[in-house]
Amino acid sequence: MANLIVAGAAGRMGKMLIQLITGDSTHKLVGALEAKGIPVVGSDAGSPAGVGALGLIITDDYASIARPDTVTLDFTSAAASMEHLEIAANAGAAIVIGSTGFTPEMEKRAKELALKTRTVIAPNMSVGVNVLTKIVGEVAAILKDFDAEVIEIHHRTKVDAPSGTALGLGRAIAAARGQNLADEAIFGREGITGVRPHGQIAVLAMRAGDAVGDHTVIFGGTGERLELTHRAQSRESLARGAMRAAAWLVDKKPGLYSMRDVLGL
Repeated sequence: MANLIVAGAAGRMGKMLIQLITGDSTHKLVGALEAKGIPVVGSDAGSPAGVGALGLIITDDYASIARPDTVTLDFTSAAASMEHLEIAANAGAAIVIGSTGFTPEMEKRAKELALKTRTVIAPNMSVGVNVLTKIVGEVAAILKDFDAEVIEIHHRTKVDAPSGTALGLGRAIAAARGQNLADEAIFGREGITGVRPHGQIAVLAMRAGDAVGDHTVIFGGTGERLELTHRAQSRESLARGAMRAAAWLVDKKPGLYSMRDVLGL
């Protein structure tokens, strides 16, 4: 059993996590967190999630509830998640972070903090997406001469682009081919672009409506094309993946882990 704290308790992912945790006997909700100034702070954690009173108050003071025997589930924002990671590291509390949009400086700091506690950071907690990432790397190594394009679509309110998952897929392709994504990536095309450079990896983002998240990797060769696609039908896949990561993380040693570690991929 994992003792779980949900960060962003009044957000879309936070509410879904509370709903799933309260309906799952293998986990226990022991804390709920929101940002300072959010109206639900001080109210019962079950209220925003629509699950009835839980006798657990939403707090804006993470340090007061982060303990070594807790695992925090965090899908807030890159900036907020970094603040929570700092506190978790100081408290020795485990944390699972599904936020995206981290800068290189944030990623560097996260790796330093992860050594102090048990941490899973993944741009996508979905089991299917992580299997896709593994497969994409294997295919990229086989189809070395094929052009590689990564296309993603998310809801119109997503504030970072491309998605962390799309970038992860791009990195998997680059690593399999002995490349560095930063050297080979292109993130958009316009005008007379000329012949597509050999070895280029395109990562293209679309934003529309309420799309949860679709990712397609295209390998284009001469006379044939291979497409690998994952479609998230609801955020529940992300929430359940995070809960799975939390259970796995309970007895691990301090360090930074990925969902591929959690799934044994």
